[in-house]
Amino acid sequence: MSTAPVFVDPEDESWGHHTLRDAEGHRVHLTRGGTGPAVVCLHGWPGGWFDYRLLRPLLEPVADVVLPDLRGFGGSDRPALPVAGYSRAAQAAVVLAVLDALGIERAVLVGYDIGSSIAIQVARDAPDRVVGLALGNPMNPAAGPLLLAPEHRGEFWYQDFHQLELASALIDGEPRAVAAYLGHFYRHWGGRQEPLGPAHLAALVRAYAEPGAFTASLNWYRSGSSSLPVAVAAARGDAPPAPPVGVPSAVVWGAADPLFPPAFSEGLEAMLPGHRLTVLEDVGHFVPLEAPGELAAAVRSLLPGG
Repeated sequence: MSTAPVFVDPEDESWGHHTLRDAEGHRVHLTRGGTGPAVVCLHGWPGGWFDYRLLRPLLEPVADVVLPDLRGFGGSDRPALPVAGYSRAAQAAVVLAVLDALGIERAVLVGYDIGSSIAIQVARDAPDRVVGLALGNPMNPAAGPLLLAPEHRGEFWYQDFHQLELASALIDGEPRAVAAYLGHFYRHWGGRQEPLGPAHLAALVRAYAEPGAFTASLNWYRSGSSSLPVAVAAARGDAPPAPPVGVPSAVVWGAADPLFPPAFSEGLEAMLPGHRLTVLEDVGHFVPLEAPGELAAAVRSLLPGG
């Protein structure tokens, strides 16, 4: 009989906490463990480096696993920048600065939710630095019409809400409000619920309830980098389609994700030609937490000799 992994608090020293500076001098927090080729894992919203607490032990025997907090999240700095400083391009630059600071020439990038968008941006900006991409339910530009369809558009209400100062006024610095709000997404977006349980949620709330933390996390949305404005821009023809991403890629799709259901994977080959797709029927949006074994297999397939 299998047993659930022991929960290790994210503040525990055994995770190997480090800090470094990005190219603009802002502090980046990360944890690191394992030996081998570099694997850098990029978290989602609502999340942080701890999204990968179950994946990291599976990869440590074969990889040097680096888990950064993106700018504005967790233990990383929340600088008072224009929202463009929190955009997809800016976050991709932070990831490249992490690689530089750690002396990593090339890495497999892992991402889901906003982390998948940032990983893809890094692969566009610096394909020579990326061995491959292992992604959970990535936003697929070809799915833009599905996202904007009246029967699905309501799933993205939170992205409109995040544009409002009211979001900060109601939630920022209020632990009970943070717990209620983030807990909604864990329950609604998640499929396999056990790893999204009380201990993990409590750690997440502790990080997001610090005054200013919740508002900083909204800068991703306020920068126009989230899926909704991207889909709207594509529908309007405001920007030409981005070229394909040429690095090898493996995608794990949680079919129980109400935000990005399985139909959203159709046409993904236009962005990720030749990708390998694994569909998991009982997994939702939080792929690294819900399906760490399956995601670890995807990562291993991209490593040398995989």
